Amino acid sequence: MEQHLLGRTGRLVSVVGLGTWQLGADWGDVSDADAHAVLDAAVEEGVTFFDTADVYGDGRSEQLIGNYLTQRPDVQVTVATKMGRRAEQVPASYTADAFRRWVDRSRTNLRTDRLDLVQLHCPPSAVIDDDATYDALDALVADGAIAGYGVSVETCEQALAAIARPHVTSVQIILNAFRLKPLDEVVPAASAAGVGIIARVPLASGLLSGRYTRDTTFAESDHRTYNRDGSAFDVGETFSGVPFDVGVEAAQDFGALVDALPHELTPAQAAIAWAWQQPGVSTVIPGARDAAQARGSAAAGGAPVLGPTFERGVRDVYDARLRELVHSRW
Repeated sequence: MEQHLLGRTGRLVSVVGLGTWQLGADWGDVSDADAHAVLDAAVEEGVTFFDTADVYGDGRSEQLIGNYLTQRPDVQVTVATKMGRRAEQVPASYTADAFRRWVDRSRTNLRTDRLDLVQLHCPPSAVIDDDATYDALDALVADGAIAGYGVSVETCEQALAAIARPHVTSVQIILNAFRLKPLDEVVPAASAAGVGIIARVPLASGLLSGRYTRDTTFAESDHRTYNRDGSAFDVGETFSGVPFDVGVEAAQDFGALVDALPHELTPAQAAIAWAWQQPGVSTVIPGARDAAQARGSAAAGGAPVLGPTFERGVRDVYDARLRELVHSRW
């Protein structure tokens, strides 16, 4: 597994991490035993970065990770959590007192005195722009409750605003073969500032695995069923904001690019490898609902360089099918 520096944290992390939204909620049911198996498989394959949030299963994802790491004191993993979505999404919710409550809850869930990395969880733009936000976060670092902080964002504009702040260690943003806009300005700006980039939704909610057809259905509790119109949260989090039928067709084009590679990779592995091989990306956080998925994703961390022909092909697919649908929105 390749390792990259995670921005201003000074920590080396695996280029393929593990997103744990699936272990909490919104992707169908995952048992405690299956969740433990996912964490075990990821660690065995060299994953050293877990991403979670206090709202994933109302804290279940954090608790699963906390329990796992308590049982496995031999495991050295950087755990990034997120906060802010437990409250009404207005700037007034983001106060120093609220930050303290959220951090303390996450510390309890994760069974640790100090959180490795706390990220604001796609807050309103006004929160990202407010000096008081960073004063409150700096205070949490100063008293040892958190080691560092970052911002998870929806838009490139938000990312650039966060990168400009001197103590932001990382920015988490949707970056995949169906969402190329962050490569234009965000990733170069982060590299110049020494800020880490955590690429989320690397498979466009599974589209880039190539396993879906127009007739594929998902569980009622799966956001790929109930959030296609953005009624629950930003629609860009579901299939990267790409209409499902269009995404299925674009995934077929992507699969053809993978078939032409001289390497034996699945489309999902190629998509993950493409993301972490972008200069300036620290880590990519695919999720997994079972151990086999976790192992398959982690294997992409040792993939050979995909090369310029593949890169041109990705951009051609994006320009032909997706650019007009997503580029101006996020």
